[in-house]
Order: sequence, then structure tokens, then C-alpha cells
Amino acid sequence: MAVSDLTHAGPNLQLTPEHEMIRQAAREFAQNEIAPIAAKHDESGEFPAQTIHKMGEMGFMGIEVPEEYGGAGLDTLSYVLALEEICKADAAHGTIMSVNNSLFCYALLRFGSEAQKQKYLRPVASGQAVGAYSLTEPMSGSDAGTMRSRAVRQGDEYVINGRKSWVSSGPVAGYVLLFSMTDPEKLHRGVSAFLIETGKPGFSVGKIEPKLGIRASATCEILFEDYHCPAENRLGEEGEGFKIAMTVLDAGRIGIAAQALGIAEAAYEASLQYARQREAFGKPIGEFQGISFTLADMKTRIEASRLLTYQAALAKTRARETGGRFTLEASMAKLFASETATFCADAAVQIHGGMGYSKELPVERYYRDSKITTIYEGTSEIQRLVISRMELGLR
Repeated sequence: MAVSDLTHAGPNLQLTPEHEMIRQAAREFAQNEIAPIAAKHDESGEFPAQTIHKMGEMGFMGIEVPEEYGGAGLDTLSYVLALEEICKADAAHGTIMSVNNSLFCYALLRFGSEAQKQKYLRPVASGQAVGAYSLTEPMSGSDAGTMRSRAVRQGDEYVINGRKSWVSSGPVAGYVLLFSMTDPEKLHRGVSAFLIETGKPGFSVGKIEPKLGIRASATCEILFEDYHCPAENRLGEEGEGFKIAMTVLDAGRIGIAAQALGIAEAAYEASLQYARQREAFGKPIGEFQGISFTLADMKTRIEASRLLTYQAALAKTRARETGGRFTLEASMAKLFASETATFCADAAVQIHGGMGYSKELPVERYYRDSKITTIYEGTSEIQRLVISRMELGLR
């Protein structure tokens, strides 16, 4: 699908028939299969294995991966459209989908060898296995140079020790893209990337995080104790891990922007419906300026977020063809969309009043789920730092 299909479509970004079909397929699946079980999985925190498997069968777990590697072979906008619809039904399903597509599959497509793609990309892209991404540690977040995990070369393998945290899909992942320090003296330039098979000795799942939102997405610590990783499982060269991690996070930020857009849309649509139905003082509450102006602000921010997110998707597709970067577009989309999600979810609770605070409606779940979009894969503060430094020429 050519980028020109959209770039010359004018300011409204008219979608192609193929894009509309993908969005409709994702919408029907999300509303029919995910929405009815979302509240139950949110309450229990149980990983939604059955629906994730179905998403793999439909091609949603490896949308941009070429068919030869088990994926759907579509473009980034297709991925964004599908993820947006999944997240309107449940952001936890969207997190699993985003990590699989943006952080694991994209990394292998961009930096993996042919042998690595055949062995690890195919099962994850097809949904037969779940992929995860592990950069953060208990004392190392945005500053990767303080990483304490170690990967020491011994002959044809690396011996890995350490503790990683906040690993989305960690408890169920078959494979993890791990970032660990191989040369501590070089700080972030001493980080390397590895493809980890979780079923091997030396790997274990640690504490499961009791999260505020996206509770069904399964987040944990992972522990390495003399884990032996073949050197052929290193992704890229030694010391290239930080570059790989940051490049992959550009793709991940587009995924989070799409997730935030989906949450914001769900909150807005619920609020619009409630404002039409709920009456006070003899008329629908939507006729009061305090409610109607809030709805106007929600709608405007959502449409601005949509344009930024879709433009970032197009920038990523162009970058694949030219070898360029899409860092600025991804950071702007992630920043604005995530803050739109928290604004819309907060407004939705307020519009619903007491019912917005009740678990009888999904609005309170949107409120809890929205907050993480401003934190993971780079906080709003980090996005502002990235954007400002690029605009000031301080790259």
C-alpha cells in the first residue's frame, strides 16, 4: 500500500478502502469479542489468552510483519487503525498488541538477522507466542546508563545476571527482547540487546505488578541468574543496544498514541451518549454549557490527536522506504494523544457524576487506564525533552 494513497488525499486524510476494511474488522472483533469480557479481566487481572490467540489468527499481532515471516504484511496506518479500535474496547488488550507489534516484531524486522527472524519473528507475529520488551530496571528508567544487569561474554555465549522491572506481557512471554550492560564503563553506549527464550534455565518471573490500570496486560519483574544466552541471539553488535532501544521506542510511541486515542474516543462516546440521555432540571444535561463546552473540548483534542497519530504512522512508513527517522512525529503524537486520553477520561467521569465513579460503567476503567499512556515508553516530560531538543538542534 503506497504512502501516496494518503499523503495526497488532502487535510482530511481520507482512508483507502483497504484501511477501512481493516478498521471495520478490528472494530467488530473488539466490540463482539473483547468488550463483553473487559470488565471481568480488569477485575481479576487474568491475562486474556483466548482473545489474544484469536487476535493472532486475525493477523493483529504482527500487522506490519511481511507474510513470509508470519505477519499480515500491512502498513503502519493499518496497525494504528486496528489498535485504536482494540483499545476503545479494552486498553489492556491494546497494550499486549502494541508490545508485540511495536517493540518486539519491529525490533526484529529492523535489526534481526535472517536466522533470528525465521526462529523468533514468525511465532510471535503469527500469535503462536507472545513477545515482550525489557529495558527498565528498578533503579534504571529513562537513564539507561545506570543499568545494573550484566551480560558477560564467555566464549560463544553470554552469561546474564540481573533484575528487570515493568515488563509488559512478561509472565506469559515466550521470548523477550532484553537490554543488558556488556560494558559498564561506557554507560549507555555499553548496552547490548539479546533475544531471550524464557523457557531456559536461569530465567524466572518475579513480582507481578498490582497495577492501577491495564490490569489484564500482565506486568512483572523478570530475573536472570546465570542465564546462558548464545552469542547468535545478540541483536545487532555489542554496544548497539541503546540505539536499538531508542529506535524501537519511536515505533512504540506511535502504538501508545493509538492506544490513547482509542481510550479518549471511548470516554467521549460514553459521555456524549450520557449527555443526551441524562436529564436535570427538565432537559438533557448536554444542553447545559458546562457539559457542552467540555464535550467540544474533548472532540477537538481527539481529532487533533488523530491527525498527529496518523501523520506519525505515515512518517514511519516513509522512514521504512528512505531509511530515515520518525522520532519527532512519534513523540508529538504520543505526548498529545496521551494527555488527551487523561483529559477525556477525567472529563467523562465528571460528566457521569456518581455513575462515573461506579464500576457499573466502564468510564472509571477508562480513567484508570488512561494514566499509564503518559508514563510508559517515555513519560510526557521525556517527550517534551525529545521534541524541544530536536527543534533546538541539540540531538
